[in-house]
Amino acid sequence: MVREEGQETVDQKKLLDDSLHQVKLEAAEMRHCLEKSLLLDALKHASQMLAELRTSALTPKYYYHLYMEITHELQRLELALIDEFQKGNRRPDLYEIVQYASNIIPRLYLLITVGIAFIKLHEASRRDILRDLVEMCCGVQHPLRGLFLRHYLLQCTQNLLPKSVNEEHVRLGTHFEKKTEDGTVHDSVDFILANFGEMNKLWVRMQHQGQSRDRERRERERRELQILVGTNLVRLSQLDNISIDYYKKCILPKILVQVVSCKDPIAQEYLMECVIQVFSDEFHVRSLDVFLKTCADMHQRVNIKNVLTALIDRLISSYGMTEEGREIQENYGLFELLSEQIASIVQSRSEMLSEDIVQLQVSMINFALSCYRTRYQFVDKVFATTYTILQGAIVPKTAYNCPLGKELGKLFRIPIEVYNDVLTLLKLENYGLALSMLDHRGRIKIASCIVMNMLDERTEVNTVEATEKLLALLSVLLTDQVDQPRDYEKSDEFVEEQTLVSRMVHLLRSDDPHNFFNKGGRCRLMYTYVPLIFKAFVLSREYYNNRDEDVAWEEKAKAIFQFIHQTICSLLNETESASLPFRLFLQSALVIDTIPIENREMLAYEFLSQAFAVYEEEISDSRAQLAAIILITGTLQKTSCFSEENHEPLRTQCLLSAGKLFKKPDQCRAVISCAHLFWSGQIAGQSDRMRQSKRVVECLKKGLKIASQCVDPYVQVQLFIEVLNHYICFSEDGCPDITRDMINELIAKVSEALARLEMSSDVEQIQKHFNNTVEHLKVKKAETESTAATIASLSQAEI
Repeated sequence: MVREEGQETVDQKKLLDDSLHQVKLEAAEMRHCLEKSLLLDALKHASQMLAELRTSALTPKYYYHLYMEITHELQRLELALIDEFQKGNRRPDLYEIVQYASNIIPRLYLLITVGIAFIKLHEASRRDILRDLVEMCCGVQHPLRGLFLRHYLLQCTQNLLPKSVNEEHVRLGTHFEKKTEDGTVHDSVDFILANFGEMNKLWVRMQHQGQSRDRERRERERRELQILVGTNLVRLSQLDNISIDYYKKCILPKILVQVVSCKDPIAQEYLMECVIQVFSDEFHVRSLDVFLKTCADMHQRVNIKNVLTALIDRLISSYGMTEEGREIQENYGLFELLSEQIASIVQSRSEMLSEDIVQLQVSMINFALSCYRTRYQFVDKVFATTYTILQGAIVPKTAYNCPLGKELGKLFRIPIEVYNDVLTLLKLENYGLALSMLDHRGRIKIASCIVMNMLDERTEVNTVEATEKLLALLSVLLTDQVDQPRDYEKSDEFVEEQTLVSRMVHLLRSDDPHNFFNKGGRCRLMYTYVPLIFKAFVLSREYYNNRDEDVAWEEKAKAIFQFIHQTICSLLNETESASLPFRLFLQSALVIDTIPIENREMLAYEFLSQAFAVYEEEISDSRAQLAAIILITGTLQKTSCFSEENHEPLRTQCLLSAGKLFKKPDQCRAVISCAHLFWSGQIAGQSDRMRQSKRVVECLKKGLKIASQCVDPYVQVQLFIEVLNHYICFSEDGCPDITRDMINELIAKVSEALARLEMSSDVEQIQKHFNNTVEHLKVKKAETESTAATIASLSQAEI
């Protein structure tokens, strides 16, 4: 196939070269005769030169090269004729003489050339010559030769067409001009339309030439020639003194008749796009109804989407957000007209691809957002129309990655990106309805896009109504769906989506958010409830901060903590993980401790007791148990709302639970951490910490005893060092029952235990830990001695 095309190119070039050689010979003879003022001989050679355009062997591409070379020579002929006439060598019969040429192609090219010269010299009526030329060209019915002949006519008359509105105006001139009937701009319109109609017929006729197997090549050649036909419309658009009314009633209908009557998809699509591009914006606005009605009558194979999209894009670029544009849009109801007519056109085309329909709606929504930014009902109407047109065709849901799904995704993302405000998006009542046409993955993508926009723009939803609308729109992220894949909640995508939702919760405000999130299924609760609870913490703090302005703040705060308790219990019952509810119970107790509401102690005690219950009933892993005990002791250490009556059983329970841990190392670490409760804990109503040094020492001794019971010597030494560090910590904090002898005794015990261990990487780490502890003691001792010496010197100076 490639070889055949290559050979064809070689053959075409050879044919072109042969023709150009002959053209150059005849052109040289023509110029020679013109130099001698032998007009008739020059016309004879010009006719022989033009005979080369009679060929049918050249393709449009190579025929065009030949045409350009010959018409360049014809321009010289025209200038020479004008020059001869101006010198006085006038031949008024020349226009008739050239009509005796034996072949029609040379005859008509010469007739046009001489006719143009006569118009420029005012030798005859411009109107009559133009009318005669356009009619005479009908003699060439071969599509390729006829198209180039008429294109030559159009080129030559480009700057010679009548432009005045009234005929009597053009009859006035200098004394050198003859008072002939030159015509008006209406004659120019008739001339161009007549030429356009004939050229369109020739162009369409090309599809019927040759064999059926060459159809693809013929279509390609036709597309190469389409600009010749379209140039007529360009010339029409360049005419002056054309009123909008005249365009709408006379010019456009005649163009559209030609477009519809040709019944050729290629011609119809190209010519409609030409009309859109070449005529002025105001013409389009005033004649939009006529244009759109014609679109409905075009061939079914015409890609009407391209035509309508080009029209809408033209309107957007011309009448975007300008004052003039807004006035025109309102006065002429462009959106309503476009929407109604496009819906009618789509319904009349049963074979139109669904993705093409959606692309049209994408153009419509861009038009609405560009020209009617604040008219939300127009954008909403696009989604309503899209749903109405497609709902019968979409069963089952549209896959997100198919052509239709991609176009729908583009449609749904446009208002998100343009408005950049979720609150505005919520005004589109049909957005969610149209979104339901996508499959589960598609709805997830769009919903995630909405949430990401909220997070990026920090858009807060502050009303219950807006929150309810938003959560309904994002239901695919919040609740299990009928069409979601099996085991979807185990996927990485699910985790990412729920993380987004959890971040979004901080931007919401609703009287009953629990109503939305508790429908999400057990897998979603652990993601959505946590930010909801922390949002409730913030709200309770806001109530407290505004206590001077709201007398009912305590009741509201209590209601918040009741909601938190209910939510954590729900999370505990619905999820498999006990760690999260456990931590939330502790965090709630800490928050309650900072807000002095009535019965604060009772509420905090309830949350801590629930945490103990979760620890005892749900947490069985030894590592998790140790972490839980340390968290409980840390929480209790930070609270200050408990009386001795309630604080004592809580700290005692911590110590008991620590002693019941399964592994000895865990027991040791948990018990020594409980020592902080007796030293740093605080009872309600007391300004000082507990400072129960005897209980602190008891805890540390118990921890040391448990460490001594460990069989593994490496673990035992490590535990000894940890207990030693606690002794030092409490000693430095002023615990009176911890003596230097206790610390020295424990240091000796660690040194002795380390000496018994064989050297290894683990032992090196333990030794390093111990050395750091000893070094710390030395530094502290040096600081103490320095301080004592300073005090002594000051005392001596005073003496």
